[in-house]
Amino acid sequence: MTRTAILSDIHGNLAALEAVLADVASQKIDRIVCLGDVIGYGPHPCACLDQAMEFDFCILGNHDSSALFDPEGFNVAAEQAIFWTRRQLEAGQGGPEASRKRLSFLCQMPRTVREGSCLFVHGSPRQPTNEYVFPEDTQNAKKMEKLFSMVPHLCFQGHTHVPGVFTTDLRFVRPSDTGAGLTVADTNSRMMINVGSVGQPRDGDPRSCYVIYDGEAIVFRRVEYDIERTVAEIEAEPDLDDFLGHRLRDGR
Repeated sequence: MTRTAILSDIHGNLAALEAVLADVASQKIDRIVCLGDVIGYGPHPCACLDQAMEFDFCILGNHDSSALFDPEGFNVAAEQAIFWTRRQLEAGQGGPEASRKRLSFLCQMPRTVREGSCLFVHGSPRQPTNEYVFPEDTQNAKKMEKLFSMVPHLCFQGHTHVPGVFTTDLRFVRPSDTGAGLTVADTNSRMMINVGSVGQPRDGDPRSCYVIYDGEAIVFRRVEYDIERTVAEIEAEPDLDDFLGHRLRDGR
């Protein structure tokens, strides 16, 4: 049975990505996919894109898109970071050919991928690139009903950086409540699974998060990484807000 590692929201955090890939290598994984936002916020957009190009597929995230087009709805720090990221991509770390390859990869990222009864998006099944689905949206029955009407069986998503599982009975199951794994084999059920963030967790746990899916169950993996390395790299770059590094310590 194929074992898939599902990553999301790397956000240019190379230290986190390297730690996660080391953990993936220990889990007998057959393939790696990414749900977008490879870049934005973090200090190593080029290196993270180079890694992502080796994955089986990578969905377009809103920060990936904003590196190509003008950002919409970003706060000041995020907008400043994406303009800096764009300059790094255009500067061509590794030369013009490497730069063209990265930009071409961004341009060709799909907004969705459908494999059988599994849908892969960055944001939501309704608005794949930009719509947020937060845990508190379980209080919005109309929104959740519409989203679940577009879910074939499982929808894997990221974007909020908050991992967990949305169920049709309007519950949000946090990773700590899934134990050794959550069975998802019943194809008559529907779930939306947020795989969390590799590079900028926001659920109060500073460890990187990703999901392993084997067709029968999902398992959330939390991975420690050298946060202070990333903090120092952000602080060393004048065009990146120090807050983007400091928040990593608290997982916010």
